[in-house]
Amino acid sequence: QMHIQFSKSETMQMKLLNAQSPAVGRQCAFARHVVSARSSVPCPESYRAGVCARSRRDLPHRAASVATETAQTLALPEAGQPVDPPGSSGNRSHETDFVIIGSGIGGLCCAALLAKYGHRVTVLESHYLPGGCAHGFQVQGFHFDAGPSFFLGLTGPQGSSSNPLKQVLDAVGESVECTQYDKWLVYSPEGVFPCVANRQQYLHNIRQQGGEEALQQWLQLEKLMEPLQAGASLFPAAAIRADLGLALTSARFLGPDMLRTAFLSGTLTGPFSAVVDKVVTNKWLRSFLDLECFVLSGMMARDTLTAEMAFMFLERNSGRSRIDYPLGGSAAIIDALVRGIRKHGGQVLLNSHVDQVVMEGGKAVGVKLRPRGRAGSSEVVRARAAVVSNASVWDTMKLLPEGAAPPDWRKRSADTPQVNSFMHLHLGIDARGLPPDLECHHLVVNSWSNITAPQNVCIASVPTVFDPSLAPEGKAVVHAYYAASEPYSVWEGLDRRSEEYQRLKQERAEPLWQALERFIPDIRERTELQLIGTPLTHERFLRRHRGSYGPAISAQGGAGWPGPKTPVPGLYMCGDSTMPGIGVPAAAASGMMAANSLVPVWSHLSMMEELLLPGGDEAKTCCPANIMCRQAGVPPMSGAGRQGPRQHMNTAGTVRHTGMHTATFVAKRQP
Repeated sequence: QMHIQFSKSETMQMKLLNAQSPAVGRQCAFARHVVSARSSVPCPESYRAGVCARSRRDLPHRAASVATETAQTLALPEAGQPVDPPGSSGNRSHETDFVIIGSGIGGLCCAALLAKYGHRVTVLESHYLPGGCAHGFQVQGFHFDAGPSFFLGLTGPQGSSSNPLKQVLDAVGESVECTQYDKWLVYSPEGVFPCVANRQQYLHNIRQQGGEEALQQWLQLEKLMEPLQAGASLFPAAAIRADLGLALTSARFLGPDMLRTAFLSGTLTGPFSAVVDKVVTNKWLRSFLDLECFVLSGMMARDTLTAEMAFMFLERNSGRSRIDYPLGGSAAIIDALVRGIRKHGGQVLLNSHVDQVVMEGGKAVGVKLRPRGRAGSSEVVRARAAVVSNASVWDTMKLLPEGAAPPDWRKRSADTPQVNSFMHLHLGIDARGLPPDLECHHLVVNSWSNITAPQNVCIASVPTVFDPSLAPEGKAVVHAYYAASEPYSVWEGLDRRSEEYQRLKQERAEPLWQALERFIPDIRERTELQLIGTPLTHERFLRRHRGSYGPAISAQGGAGWPGPKTPVPGLYMCGDSTMPGIGVPAAAASGMMAANSLVPVWSHLSMMEELLLPGGDEAKTCCPANIMCRQAGVPPMSGAGRQGPRQHMNTAGTVRHTGMHTATFVAKRQP
């Protein structure tokens, strides 16, 4: 009965982990089109680097610490051909335990944990920079976040944060230096107001903007959410796995709260609008709650999971987690994850585009890489245990040979609804004379009538407010974008080198300029470097299907987000196409879930003890995983070396994770 309940509430348990605040979102990175704001002639958009050849000569990439160095060549490649970094000309064919396709947040978190568990891991990234949608880049001395710039709970002692990304960093012994802050500014049709990560200030804003009626209805909504928030925060991401072992990893959290959560699971996994509709009629408050949902999931309240919103409000308004900006930008997070992978014996191969998943005997056993150059030979990376795709559900389907996937699953995957794409505007500006109290994050809402309308909601940041080193002295970095609202259809079929494409870029970026003028009125005159990204650059630069922000899986349908396991033997998935969905914490949680599901349950339990009970040998002595290992005659798991975890594989080299029965299996198979 307990297993049945876990299965029913599996989506809820994962969805609750996406605790991002309004200005976050999984903003896809893009190929940069560099245009000097003081020149009437735009530079041509290159295929891979996304910057003109002239600018690229000065491109000192931030990813020097990754396993393979970033590209330094000056010549631009032919369309469709990767850039070869120095030192990567050797044959890349090899055998490993796990192959991870893509180095997004989900893929890197999955790889880091698998490496920590002691397995050999290879991450294959098509781009010459790691990080996927969250990578950072430099142009002419300006450091840009290509994607997310709003993070919650990245700092604090081990075990203190509910952010899955922080939990992964803790697990691999890495950290990111951050500066903390507590507010951002909202520009609405009625005026400007600060949004502060504090309940009392939040209540004040609601009364100021929506009146007494809105405040009273919010207070009623808070009461309705209290038991939902308790259920949504019951399980940490570190405890979730996609098999029967969940009964063991979640056992420490069982109790009266779990029983109460069982009765609420239907509400938690349903749409947030079902809760809102019970008490909220105020027009302004309903629109504001739709905005909160949209910047988190890319969807309105009618499609966003209740657990997702309940957990987000709990984390943000309770003050339990601080808002963090990583010094060095989002690239600092990616560098930390890559360091964690390398520290534990894994590797990240850049400029390594996966052409196809290799199938043998109906099972995924590796991947075939795109040859280097026209005369390059085919290279294969074989996976003894599994292949994990961090690509989107649509792009994963493209990697599977004909007949490899069951027809019904392939059709369901292809038919997965999509959230719209992005427009990005990255600027390098003259910072002289900027207000000393300029805030970093800004959210512009042009109309409350249709939150998801194209060009309606703009999110902007000025990260040099927190980290002046991101720009040359006396300069500043600005990033503005439409999140999940730019239609791909507007751009479909355009030639990226055509005058029409260049004109459309300037035209569609104009509302972003207008949004920036709300807080930097002379932004156009200050601009020295301009980079515009479109859905087409999303599509090609990240191999992202139609440049989409992610799947639009509605909470109304009841189907929920898929887990990491696929119907194709040997193939797993992580990232925003799997539960708990879109967003940095959600992507990190998906990577954790995939990694935990691929190792024996006692290895998972040992990792949980390290994360959730830090500090001392007593915790390790009492660890359920180590007790099970001792009873089975297996050396206790320290999490530090290869020998323990690697002995937990069967003679065929594949991981078994069948609950308690694996202890007997290992005792018999121990080499």
